[in-house]
Amino acid sequence: MKLIVGLGNIGAKYKNNRHNVGFMYLDQLGLEFSENKKLKCFIAKDGKGDVFVKPTTMMNDSGLAVQLVLSYFKLKPDSIWLVHDDLDIRLGSCKVQFGIGPKVHNGVNSVTESISTANFWRVRIGVDNRELGSKEVGESYVLGDFSLEEILKLEKVFANLNKELDL
Repeated sequence: MKLIVGLGNIGAKYKNNRHNVGFMYLDQLGLEFSENKKLKCFIAKDGKGDVFVKPTTMMNDSGLAVQLVLSYFKLKPDSIWLVHDDLDIRLGSCKVQFGIGPKVHNGVNSVTESISTANFWRVRIGVDNRELGSKEVGESYVLGDFSLEEILKLEKVFANLNKELDL
């Protein structure tokens, strides 16, 4: 059983933010999510028994929901596939790695701290589309919305990920 967690922020104003690419990835799967207040997330299952989670705690506290879901389903951390934005990777690319993540990401850090290990899968979706030499600060950039052209690039990344993750 895989626990696939998409990172993002709850609310309409964040829906198309680069920081919400984890939620965007899960949304394109077409699953029926329902809110579970006890587990602090929106949750869905597929026909294979995999569990899909969108924390309702906001990005920087995502680890709380992940910890609650792990405990509820009695899963080990290595069953986690954490889908998140990564400014270290250019838009249109992604990396799936075990135990390796971005240099700085508060959502990933929250998960690592909450479950007391870094031994889980990271699905690192590149969101950096800034011009070379851009002085735009990462924090404000990831809270900006994707353009339509960027979303079209993401759709290709998502299709490839679906195959790689066998979803």
